[in-house]
Amino acid sequence: MLKKLLLGFLAMLFLSIQFVRPAKNLSPVPGPQDITTKVAVPAEVQRVFTKACYDCHSDHTRYPWYAEVEPVGWWLGSHIDDGKRHLNFSEFGAYNAKKADRKLKQIAQEVNDGSMPLHSYTWIHRDAILTAAEIKLISDWTDAARTQIAPQTTAK
Repeated sequence: MLKKLLLGFLAMLFLSIQFVRPAKNLSPVPGPQDITTKVAVPAEVQRVFTKACYDCHSDHTRYPWYAEVEPVGWWLGSHIDDGKRHLNFSEFGAYNAKKADRKLKQIAQEVNDGSMPLHSYTWIHRDAILTAAEIKLISDWTDAARTQIAPQTTAK
């Protein structure tokens, strides 16, 4: 009897938390502070960003079906908020030259050392695994973008 009550309580709790949903990370593409307003982003670089970065580092998340099941949706929302706190391509145009330069340098470092995209992300999103050519593309692009932003700040 106690087991049935506990299972019933857990089922009611699970059902009730389905009504508490985080806000979706969706906005028009691109916004007024998008990275493309500050530096030229070639189509092939944009393609890599879209498939491997934008879900967590922009205002344009592609939500999988399981994001509709709480508490998974909460976890994803927290993960997205954390990613955007570190780097937000949708707000990159608002970064001052020094911060933008530092972020571009970090992008290259983290892609080159394999810490981005996160393994927990690529485990499910297999298309986000970067090839050696894509890593080089991003690294080369960040070097060029750093000179566009502020040539005087580009100390490698």
